[in-house]
Amino acid sequence: MLMDSLKLDSVDRQLLEALQADGRTTIGELAEKVCLSPSPCWRRVKQLEESGLIEGYNARLSRRKLGYGVTGFVHLQMENHTPEAAESFERAVVALPQVLSCHNLSGRYDYQLEVIGVDLETFAEFVRTHIRALPGVREISTSFSLKEIKRVIAIPIL
Repeated sequence: MLMDSLKLDSVDRQLLEALQADGRTTIGELAEKVCLSPSPCWRRVKQLEESGLIEGYNARLSRRKLGYGVTGFVHLQMENHTPEAAESFERAVVALPQVLSCHNLSGRYDYQLEVIGVDLETFAEFVRTHIRALPGVREISTSFSLKEIKRVIAIPIL
């Protein structure tokens, strides 16, 4: 659903900004930030959730402190491009918890996966045993992140 069709006003935008900054903000705190009383504030947040604009609330975890020292980007070229092959591949990749994101691409490669591993050895083993085994994969190319410059989950509110 497009933002235009939701008719977001400045209060909705402020609510979205505040919730992106801190999803644990209470309704009372949100109401104060946007100059509403708690009941109308709660109703607005509920409407934003029901519209699908707010998809959920998450805790941002430290990869490094959880033991994941390697982030790699795996580019995949598929053997064929039938809808059945894509559906089979996508269903299988969604089931792999080490794959943080998967994007269907234009250009030379068909998919890009963001994958984490404890270390280079476990990352390589994961690629050999799980990524190569994904349905329809013909070619794999991997790049490793040397340094993360920027990672945000907040989306600019237009």
